[in-house]
Amino acid sequence: MRPPVIILLSVGFVIALMPVYAQQNPAPLLSAAENDNRFDPAAATEAWLATIPRDRREKSDAYFEGGYWLLLWNFLLLAAISVFLLESRISARLRDLAERVSRSKNLQVACYAVAYLLLVYVLSFPLNLYEHFFREHRYGLATQSFLPWFREQLIGFGLTIIGGTILLIALYTVFRRAPRTCWIWGTAVAVAFMLVVVFIAPVFIEPLFNTYKPITNPEIKNSILAMARANQIPAKQVFEVDASRQNTRVSANVAGLFGTTRIALNDNLLKQCALPELRAVMAHEMGHYVLNHGVKLLTYAGIFLAIGFALTRVLFDAAVRRWSVRWGVRSIADPAGLPLLALIFGTLVFLATPFLNSLVRVTEREADAFGINTSCEPDGMAKVALRLGAYRKLDPTPLEEFVFFDHPSGRARIRMAMDWKAANLPAGESPAVETALLPNSH
Repeated sequence: MRPPVIILLSVGFVIALMPVYAQQNPAPLLSAAENDNRFDPAAATEAWLATIPRDRREKSDAYFEGGYWLLLWNFLLLAAISVFLLESRISARLRDLAERVSRSKNLQVACYAVAYLLLVYVLSFPLNLYEHFFREHRYGLATQSFLPWFREQLIGFGLTIIGGTILLIALYTVFRRAPRTCWIWGTAVAVAFMLVVVFIAPVFIEPLFNTYKPITNPEIKNSILAMARANQIPAKQVFEVDASRQNTRVSANVAGLFGTTRIALNDNLLKQCALPELRAVMAHEMGHYVLNHGVKLLTYAGIFLAIGFALTRVLFDAAVRRWSVRWGVRSIADPAGLPLLALIFGTLVFLATPFLNSLVRVTEREADAFGINTSCEPDGMAKVALRLGAYRKLDPTPLEEFVFFDHPSGRARIRMAMDWKAANLPAGESPAVETALLPNSH
C-alpha cells in the first residue's frame, strides 16, 4: 500500500480484470430458448448468475462489502495521522530540522518529505498488513508468504519515496512562486507527473515486481495479435506475467505510450480461462487503448485536481488563520502544512468517491461494449464476469453500484453480453468454440 498522501497526490488509474472460478454454460435454459426459436437475455442473465453456488456468492459478497468499511477506515486513519502530526507539532519539528540541515528550499522539502513519508508508512502499516496480506489470504486471493510480500512492499515504498519527493519538491516550488495561482500550476504538475508514470511504468516499474516473457502458444498469440492489428494497436508481441506467485487474480492490460505500448496477460488468466474468455478479456483491454481512456481519465483527473487544489487552497488558508500558532504552520508554502493538505484533499477524495467511481465505471462500460463487438464472444464475456465474482459482488443494489463500484457489476456485464447475443446471433447460438479449451481451464 502506498502512503495515503501519495495516493492522493498522484491519482492512479489502473484498469484490470480479476479472478474467480470457471463455470459451465447454462445449457438447459439456452437449449429451451433455442427450441422456441427465441432468446431471452434477461432469463439467460439469471441462468448465468445461478451457476454460482450460494456459499461462493456469500463469500465474495462478504469480501467486497468489507471493502466499504475499508474505505472509511483508510480515510479515518489518514485523518488521524494528519491531526496527530499537526497537534503534536511533529510536522513543525520536521520542518525545523530540515531547515537546519540545508538552506536550499528544495533540499528542505526533500528532507521533510522523506521523514514524513516514512512516518506515514510506519503508522499506516498495521492496516496495510491486514488489508493487503491477512485479509487477502483469508479469502484465498493471495499466494505469497510474508517475506516476499514484505520485500515487494519495501520496493513499492522505495518508489514512493523517490516519486513522492520529486512530486512534493515540484508542488512546493509552485506554492512558493505562485501562491495565488497554485491551484492551476499545481494541477499541471500533478498531471505531468501522472503522465510520466504511465509512460515509464511498463518499462521500468512493473518489471521490478514481475517477470514478463513472450507467450509461446501460437493459437493464443495469433488470436490476440489479430485483434490488435485489426484495431491498429502497435504491438508485435504478447507477454505473459508471472502473477500467480503473488495472487490468484485474473488480469491483463494494454499499456504504455510513445513506443512503450505492451500487451500483457497474467499466467492466472492463461491457466484458468479458455480461448473465448481470453479473447473477451483482451478485447476489453484493447478497448481502453483504442478509445483513449488513459487520456480521458487523465483529463478527468486534471479537472478534479484543479477543483481540489482550488478548494484546498481556500480551506488551508482558513485553517492556518485559526490554528497556525498551535500547529507551527506558516503558510501553504510551508512543508509543515503537508499533513493539513493531505487531510483536506483526502476528505475531498473520500466525499467524491461515488463521482470518481462513476467516471471510471463509464469508461469500463465503453471498453466492455468495444470488447464484445471486437471479440464476438458473449459467453466468454459472461464467464469472465462470473470470474469477477470471487472478489466483487455480482448483483449489488443500484445504490451500491453507484457509490462503491468502479467497474460495472457482474449482472450488468452479463446482461450486456446476452443483449449482444440476442441482437447478433440467430436463435441464441454462440460463435465461441466451446471445444477449444485450454488445458486445465476447467
